[in-house]
Amino acid sequence: MRHGNLVVGVTGASGAIYAQRFLLRACRLWSRVLLIMSDQAFQVASTELGVRLLREGFSPSEWLGFDAPNLELLSSRDYFTPPASGSFRHDGMVVIPCSMGTAGRIAHGISDDLLTRSADVCLKEKRPLVVVPREMPMNLIMLRNLATLAEAGATVLPACPAWYGVPQSLEELADTVVARVLQSLGVEQDIVPQWAD
Repeated sequence: MRHGNLVVGVTGASGAIYAQRFLLRACRLWSRVLLIMSDQAFQVASTELGVRLLREGFSPSEWLGFDAPNLELLSSRDYFTPPASGSFRHDGMVVIPCSMGTAGRIAHGISDDLLTRSADVCLKEKRPLVVVPREMPMNLIMLRNLATLAEAGATVLPACPAWYGVPQSLEELADTVVARVLQSLGVEQDIVPQWAD
């Protein structure tokens, strides 16, 4: 059984594999996935994953390896879209990976594009917002911004993959983060087995 609507933001932070692996799962779990990508996100995904990913003529199959008609790419400059309004009901939003610049803007209520506006809506409507930063080391400003997000109700889930399951590939390693994101949204996952006593 599929869930309803999910909003996914992808920034230009390194770690496009996390977005790719998460979207592979999300498109199978949600009836509608609304995707917001920054211009830098396209560049990083093309560089890190070796795919030809363009905003114009966006093809989910080029990125995910299968046709995903329930995946809708939204313009990052179009505020006349569902996630920009608090009246649009959805299951939450995931920003994966999340650049520290984006985290800082969300933390301080600077809605300068659809991604940050959608995250702001999640916080004001008290809907789940999962932020997946991928940066190191972090300076004091970054740490304070993440603390502010946590205080505002977001889940800060750094892209720190788990090794205890002995992953055999980069994809399996990235999936350990994806599994935790799904759990943070309250979704049952079968990617990584639950740690047993």
